[in-house]
Amino acid sequence: MRENEPNLIEADRMDEFGRREFIKLLGGGIIIFFSSNASLSGQQGPPPKPGPGGPQGFGGFGMGRAASDLNAYLKIGEDGKITCFSGKIEMGQANTTALAQMAAEELGVSLDSITMIMGDTDLCPWDMGTFGSMSVRVYGAALRSAAAEAKAILLDMAAEHLKTPKEKLSVENGVIFASSDRKKQVAFAQLTKGQKITRKLEQKAVVKHASEFAIIGKSPARVDMRAKITGQAKFTGDLRFPDLLYAKVLRPPAHGAALKTVDTSAAEKVPGIVLIKEEGMIAVLHPDPETAEKARSAIKAEYDIPSATVDEKTIFDHIVKHAPAPQQSERRGDLAVGEKAAATVFEHTYLNGYGAHAPIETHTACARLDGDKMTVWISTQTPFPNQQEIARAIKFPTEKVRIITPYVGGGFGGKSSIPQAVEAARLAKITGRPVQVAFNRDEEFFYDAYRPAAVVRIKSGLDSHGNICLFDNHIYYAGNRSAEQFYNVPNNLTSSYGGWMMDMTKVHPFNIGAWRAPGANINVFARESQIDIMAAKLKMDPLEFRLKNTSDPRMRRVLEAAAKSFGYKSAPGPSGRGFGIACGIDAGSYVAEIAEIAIDKGKIKVKRIVAAQDMGVSVNPEGSKMQIEGSIMMGLGYALAEDIHFKGGQILTTNFHNYSIPRFSWMPEIEAVLVKNDELDPQGGGEPAVVPVGGAIANAVFDVIGVRVFQMPLTPERISAAAKA
Repeated sequence: MRENEPNLIEADRMDEFGRREFIKLLGGGIIIFFSSNASLSGQQGPPPKPGPGGPQGFGGFGMGRAASDLNAYLKIGEDGKITCFSGKIEMGQANTTALAQMAAEELGVSLDSITMIMGDTDLCPWDMGTFGSMSVRVYGAALRSAAAEAKAILLDMAAEHLKTPKEKLSVENGVIFASSDRKKQVAFAQLTKGQKITRKLEQKAVVKHASEFAIIGKSPARVDMRAKITGQAKFTGDLRFPDLLYAKVLRPPAHGAALKTVDTSAAEKVPGIVLIKEEGMIAVLHPDPETAEKARSAIKAEYDIPSATVDEKTIFDHIVKHAPAPQQSERRGDLAVGEKAAATVFEHTYLNGYGAHAPIETHTACARLDGDKMTVWISTQTPFPNQQEIARAIKFPTEKVRIITPYVGGGFGGKSSIPQAVEAARLAKITGRPVQVAFNRDEEFFYDAYRPAAVVRIKSGLDSHGNICLFDNHIYYAGNRSAEQFYNVPNNLTSSYGGWMMDMTKVHPFNIGAWRAPGANINVFARESQIDIMAAKLKMDPLEFRLKNTSDPRMRRVLEAAAKSFGYKSAPGPSGRGFGIACGIDAGSYVAEIAEIAIDKGKIKVKRIVAAQDMGVSVNPEGSKMQIEGSIMMGLGYALAEDIHFKGGQILTTNFHNYSIPRFSWMPEIEAVLVKNDELDPQGGGEPAVVPVGGAIANAVFDVIGVRVFQMPLTPERISAAAKA
């Protein structure tokens, strides 16, 4: 597959073209419009302009067949090269490679003939955003349908060209030939040469079965590998434009602070400075970023700061006290009946504080005004919603704002909020010059939309036969993701109070939002800790207890696969070995992990983690394993160290000196096991393996020293306190 050069490498040239101009630039060929019959609950399209063919389809990127602006397509060029357009973005998880494999598979072409254009609002199909491990399992499914439909059109054209019935034709590497005589052939390039036509597709696509795959299921090298290794890859902060100004914006010392007085006289004396004061924003701009920072530091400002009412220790009681009424799900049986049947009842509370995303690349944006159109290059996961947000902020029609997404240096759910891009666009509009706003690390921590603090309270019960008979799960501000009950519990209820997405009750003192597999990490930590507690009460091996209490075939398979690869031997906890198990479901994938740890003076050293994952068809197995490894690495952070310190709206965590993310020295031996399940379409791969890490390590702590810790991260202080208790 070819590098995404027009969209990523040559972003400064690409902004010259809109969709129609870009199509002309590509040259002759066939543009294949498509609509998908697939659907995605909860994902909406853009402000709709449906044509007579019907409403928008799949997640906003398949539109009605007769719509005036059909929004999802492939471009099959007269040179035989294929361009695929996706509203998804690339933020390090190799979507460009996997999606190209899916398109190439269904078209019957080589992988290197595919070019992916991603995250450009002028060229790509509308998309809600890149999150929820949906790029491959959701958009990829639509792309496969489109590619299959495109091949059907080409077969129709080839049948006419070769004067051979369609059913007697075959496709291989972009060449269509008569099955009985390979010399009777025509290439895609020959069919499309000199033509610029659009064909609407009415037939339902028939995609390949896994047994027919030639490209899906293989592991070609990542398309962006060379560019990133050599430093050629362009991120937003690498972009340069003539007359570019770097902007530094005056920031408050705390969330909720109100500006009382400001003196900019010293800043105005810095040579070459442009000072902007407009609608609550005070910014200094300069062609040199260090000079702009020097001028900002010269501004004298006084603020009214609200009194702090909560901190990282009192926040848990606060959010429970102010929680809204619960949303109930997973109801089975009757809790009262379950409690009556219980020989032993277990009640425990699990806690998790605020977590930052802490990406390598901070929030960065470049904006440039050309005539009546604003182009903004953003490090973002959600280019199309951002387009609408920026258009509102600068009072432009949406179509007069274009978002281009270069490579994104880590998102993890945190790069949907784009205050820096709104500021860059406002300042570019005011000055008439290109403007870059890039957060420093202090700003990145301050304006982050944190994973919210959360509380999970569980009451569970065992009957006289050692079976789980009761599970009453109360979740505060984590939502119910990955809280689904796959254990055989006849009396079960999940009650969710508030969620991670929108703080309608204003219970949190600052912004909250999605953090890789939102809410799932605390939910699985709590449930799997509770499962281990019950197993220990029965003096039963925790793996044996799980298998006894679940009949879910996929969960049993991943548990057994993890145990086999780990070399697991049965023993009730605490065994002193330091083994811990946790399992969960996320984004349609099932995963089980077994961790081996050691503890020295309260400090955890994770020695080994084996993760077995059933994700249906794996489009790129090596890529899937890298996703698992990366998820486990990130999971070590939330499990062992990451925690935001604050007093009210004042953020005390300002940089990596007081916010620890995983280091190379932390890395355990990781074994990723893909449990084959080719009868299931590709499921999520970007997040599932992060989900059980905290639970597996917490259960390993109990196994090695017999101490149960109920709050993440599992710091030495908390382990020591639990041991003393």
